[in-house]
Amino acid sequence: MCSSHILKFTLAPDRNREDRHQLNLWTAACAVFLLCVATAIVAPAQTFTLLADLDNFEGSYGAYPQGAIVQGTDGNFYLAMKFGGVSSGYGMIIKFTPAGELTILYEFCGNWWCVNDLWPGDLPTGLVLAADGNFVGATGRDVWRGTWGAVYKMTPAGTLTKVHTFCPQDFFEYDACADGADATLFLQATDGQFYGTTNYGGANGYGTVFKMTIEGKPTTLYNFTGTADGSSPAGLVQATGGQLYGTTPGGGTTGNGTVFKMTTGGKLTTLYSFTGTADGSSPGRLIQGTDGNFYGTSQAGGGYNAGTVFKITPAGGLTTLYSFCSQANCTDGSYPGAGVVQATDGNFYGTTSNGGAYGYGTIFEITPTGALTVLYSFDGSDYTSPGRLVQGTDGNFYGYTGSQDSGYCGTIFSLSTGLGPFVSFIRASGKVGQSAEILGQGFTGATSASFNGTPATFTVNSDTYLKATVPAGATSGFVTVTTPSGTLTSNQIFRVTPRVLSFSPTSGPVGTSVIITGQSFTGADDVRLGVGEQMSFTVDSDTQITAIVPAGATSGGISVRTPGGQAHSVTVFDVTP
Repeated sequence: MCSSHILKFTLAPDRNREDRHQLNLWTAACAVFLLCVATAIVAPAQTFTLLADLDNFEGSYGAYPQGAIVQGTDGNFYLAMKFGGVSSGYGMIIKFTPAGELTILYEFCGNWWCVNDLWPGDLPTGLVLAADGNFVGATGRDVWRGTWGAVYKMTPAGTLTKVHTFCPQDFFEYDACADGADATLFLQATDGQFYGTTNYGGANGYGTVFKMTIEGKPTTLYNFTGTADGSSPAGLVQATGGQLYGTTPGGGTTGNGTVFKMTTGGKLTTLYSFTGTADGSSPGRLIQGTDGNFYGTSQAGGGYNAGTVFKITPAGGLTTLYSFCSQANCTDGSYPGAGVVQATDGNFYGTTSNGGAYGYGTIFEITPTGALTVLYSFDGSDYTSPGRLVQGTDGNFYGYTGSQDSGYCGTIFSLSTGLGPFVSFIRASGKVGQSAEILGQGFTGATSASFNGTPATFTVNSDTYLKATVPAGATSGFVTVTTPSGTLTSNQIFRVTPRVLSFSPTSGPVGTSVIITGQSFTGADDVRLGVGEQMSFTVDSDTQITAIVPAGATSGGISVRTPGGQAHSVTVFDVTP
């Protein structure tokens, strides 16, 4: 196959197999003049671009992309690969440009004689972009060689440092790994710490949730039991209120997986147990939509036992939006295990690993109400088993094909549906005075930035990266950046987190009026005292709330909840007789 080509072609949803077969011949020949013909097809519905073939990239034989593609502050994309590498074949981290130019940043070795490597740890499982512009990732387990994984940080240039090795105390039995085994899917939360999951190990052998600073040893927050609470957690997302939400593909009341929420202190609540029938089975990673609900996919189950797209409220009310394989020969796709991403048009986009017009998987679009459209069907020539999508700030979607089960090493592709450029954040929340890291393009010469209409001071670090200070008086909403080419709007809401700075008086009986001083109180919908007694209150301004000590209240801190999150006082209000 071609080892360094970019093939772009526009496709209508009803293209026939004869046209597709002709396109396959063009691909095999790598003929430049035919590429020009291919890009000239009139009236496209969308533009699919095959950016890179991973079968023989620079002789590395890279294989099986993992986790999500991550856009860096430089506007390029970063991706972990489970196998591959010129020297050993135990995985690597690559960078690619929006045009498809690939660079190997780091190769894992995975053998005991490797110097300054992550042994025991190889088989990388994914990356997350940290607030400082560097990356944090994990390596997975390999039962045959007795490795249980590690956590590492990496600069955009590929300098890698090991942070933690899992299960150093037991080389051969992952069930005995007290701190977990096979770590994956990190996030950096609003408290600055990193949170992740392990698929195995822990106190009961069914996986853990942990937190860690980038410099230190992880702290286990929860050990799954493999029963009603689930097993082998599949990643985390931090919700608006600061709590963590996640899924387990196994366990639950019927063994078909769960959705859970958990405080950052480790208190876990199971919100939903899948039955394996119409609601699906084996859920994947969640995202929180702009409406505050969570969206995800299940790998199996549903009306036709081929997976679902579902919505679940923060309280646990689940709605099946779509069951796959509802059309003849599963032309709508089947087994959508990679999850979905919400794009700038408000719709969700995802992939199925099988089905479609040719049986090799699809790219689909689905509205929040469940209307699904197949945008693209893979036919094997452009490989099979597509993984998770990401929308780049140029408006295009980027993804990859190839999995260990597919037998193909994979490709990297992009899909344009006509959506325009936008800005995004490394972290989508912050307090007044904090720096917000904004990603995009065309920032050179930018003249303004604002948070939900409130002007902010900012510094342009590069054409694709700027830092803006969350301004006083800012409320949760969309961020805009005005550039020489036009005004760019964020793809998600930036949530301005409230702060409780003080209150007066600091003690008093039931009925006392308490003046709470802080920041970002606009839109507050809940104020509580002590162990959770709700206070009646009035929002006087963005920096002041007047609340009344309620009957039955006990001494404790005061908390304020707004659309941007929840804040707690450091000091205690003393309820007197």
